[in-house]
Amino acid sequence: MGFDMTTVPQRPGKIVAVHLSYASRADQRGRRPASPSYFFKPASSVGVSGGTIERPAGTELLAFEGEIALVIGKPARWVPLERAWEHVAAVTAANDFGLYDLREADKGSNVRSKGGDGFTPLGPALIDAQTIDPGALRVRTWVNGELVQDDTTAGLIFPLAQFVADLSQHFTLETGDVILTGTPAGSSVVLPGDVVEVEVDAPTAPDTPSSGRLVTTVLQGKTPFTGIGFQPTVNDLQRAEAWGSREAAGLPPEPTTPETTAPGSPDGLSDELRQKLLRVPVAGLSAQLRKRGLNAVSIEGVHALRPGTRLVGTAKTLRFVPGREDLFRSHGGGYNAQKRAFDTVSDGEVIVIEARGESGSGTLGDILALRARARGAAGVVTDGSVRDVDAVIKTGLPVFAQGAHPAVLGRKHVPWDVDVTIACGGATVQPGDVIVGDSDGVIVIPPGLAAEVADAALAQEDEDAWIAEQVAAGHPVEGLFPLNAQWRAAYDAAKNAGPA
Repeated sequence: MGFDMTTVPQRPGKIVAVHLSYASRADQRGRRPASPSYFFKPASSVGVSGGTIERPAGTELLAFEGEIALVIGKPARWVPLERAWEHVAAVTAANDFGLYDLREADKGSNVRSKGGDGFTPLGPALIDAQTIDPGALRVRTWVNGELVQDDTTAGLIFPLAQFVADLSQHFTLETGDVILTGTPAGSSVVLPGDVVEVEVDAPTAPDTPSSGRLVTTVLQGKTPFTGIGFQPTVNDLQRAEAWGSREAAGLPPEPTTPETTAPGSPDGLSDELRQKLLRVPVAGLSAQLRKRGLNAVSIEGVHALRPGTRLVGTAKTLRFVPGREDLFRSHGGGYNAQKRAFDTVSDGEVIVIEARGESGSGTLGDILALRARARGAAGVVTDGSVRDVDAVIKTGLPVFAQGAHPAVLGRKHVPWDVDVTIACGGATVQPGDVIVGDSDGVIVIPPGLAAEVADAALAQEDEDAWIAEQVAAGHPVEGLFPLNAQWRAAYDAAKNAGPA
């Protein structure tokens, strides 16, 4: 029996959704996957055009995602890419609703955050997939009549057929199964009373075939969660991602300081200041901070895996708590805090890890080092250990650590949180602090002092170099190091005279 092109599937055997697929969305999130990743949605989440969706009582971050849905027309197993589209019977509109309040519950599987009743409306009509170009489809979303998403499959990171070919390697895609192919930029939060419409069409095809508008009205649910299991929870990071930006969420912009911020420097360090910090020894910076009353700024007990490594960047923090079996089961697997940190580190940032000085297991390995390197990270500092040390060194990523240990994370640590104030090697580190490392160790500089101490340390370096010349010429250090009034006058005169 062939596929019925007159009816949108209401109870597909499988609904497979793509996490991140459009370049516009990836750029908004600050990461581009090398290959697609997926999650399942239950058949009971399917809804129809003209239906409703409830925002559960006690939650605030219900977000829409307008998407193109592929409907499988004939079974696909081990299908090559060039034949994959033959197995797609139809495309239609979908809305992949998600509740960010429950996003942390299932570590990327989205079971609770995206599995609610009515969270996958489809339709209202099917477009024959064999009559259109899959590279020329368009998806648009309106909220209360305002166009908020408008993109085409030309903006996909991966072609639609790749999802079919890829998934068919792992299990049989059966007739009527649905693949949700990801959402472009513009996804945001909706409130009770809002009306969301999604349409998929093929604007360059004859007669411009369309799915029609998939209409969903948001209602306020009245039944709260019972207190069993994970409870809804939100923070500013979730709000910013749900709404699409901090500004859209009504949050203040990330704090910056004039000493460090410069256009075109994603981590907040200007190129000029970065170059200064790369020239200054950590010992010199330490001396300047000590003069300003800051002594507790050294990350103790860490050294570079590769001798001679220099490190400059701003801190992105990751916190581990002591290992506990039940907590590792709930927080250690899936898309945990450790993976999130390495997946979201920005160009020029240093991932600083609180491992409590516990060296009995690795806090990163070669795969995460490669990911940080690909993201443009300036390096990693951990007061724990590193596994796969030789492979980590080969990535070229600057890494400072206590040492090496072959054991995996779960032996001693539970990945707990990112982008929070942490303690690393006895030093308090906040997101955005300036991190500098060399053979003497690693130091933490408050962002507002970075330019001042860099300039002062460079001036001191010039002075110390002149003193070294005098000592090498046979002068005693008495009165020369540090400079007394007579030697100070001689130094000032030499400096003002310039090069001989």
